[in-house]
Amino acid sequence: MISLELSYRHCREVARTRARNFYFSFVMLPASQRDAMCAVYTFMRYCDDLSDEPGATRSAMDRWRNALVEALDGHPDENQMWPAFLDSVERYKIPHEYFYSMIEGVASDLEPVNIRNFDDLYRYCYRVASVVGLTTIHIFGFTSPEAVPLAEKCGIAFQLTNILRDVKEDAELGRAYIPAEDLERFGVSADDLKAGRRSDAFGRLMDFEIERARSYYRESAPLLGLIQPKTRRSLWTLITIYSRLLERIAESRYDVLTRRISLSVFEKVWIVFRASFK
Repeated sequence: MISLELSYRHCREVARTRARNFYFSFVMLPASQRDAMCAVYTFMRYCDDLSDEPGATRSAMDRWRNALVEALDGHPDENQMWPAFLDSVERYKIPHEYFYSMIEGVASDLEPVNIRNFDDLYRYCYRVASVVGLTTIHIFGFTSPEAVPLAEKCGIAFQLTNILRDVKEDAELGRAYIPAEDLERFGVSADDLKAGRRSDAFGRLMDFEIERARSYYRESAPLLGLIQPKTRRSLWTLITIYSRLLERIAESRYDVLTRRISLSVFEKVWIVFRASFK
């Protein structure tokens, strides 16, 4: 087992090279909380990689879940991330249930995705994104119980944004996260998404889904005032990056079927710069 110092160094490197949007918010945190976020991100990254790699299987996810059980029980394997992860979980009293939910969420992508309605979609978003928000506020620090449902909603907003950005990419993988009831309501089929067919119906569908995501950003906005002041810049940065991405999708007239819409590094750096004056 590697030392705690080397484990944190490993997690910082994973976050620096893989975290994209998240890492821009990490840099705004005090060192100890930044390290904890890197450690938790490394755990999440490993979950995602297991589900996304070619030939991914449920048995691999089950082995990872068993490794988590053993690690939390004081018997970690040789994975370099465990010392930093376990130290962060203990230091910030993060409920273990969140990590099991993360595993179940990404494991659901190993099978054909069948999202019938928004209840199904909310359940999926909770497992892969809201639990991330709930984990994050434990690291950021909060005193009011009102922060918990707001962090859940913030995670929903982020994941809805990801889903709208990745519509065609997911459809090509057999993953249609937009609820079937919404597709039927607006007259858009899963085959339309996979083939990249834009239409007035697709535009109306995206209008509806974008407004739904915006509502979750609005509802979760009070969360900023409920976490420790020294961590608010970090959360503001993350919310601003993701909400700006959603608006970029809208401004493109939903050109998500031909390209991956994103913010440039310059735009993200500018957001970080603005956050430094918050």
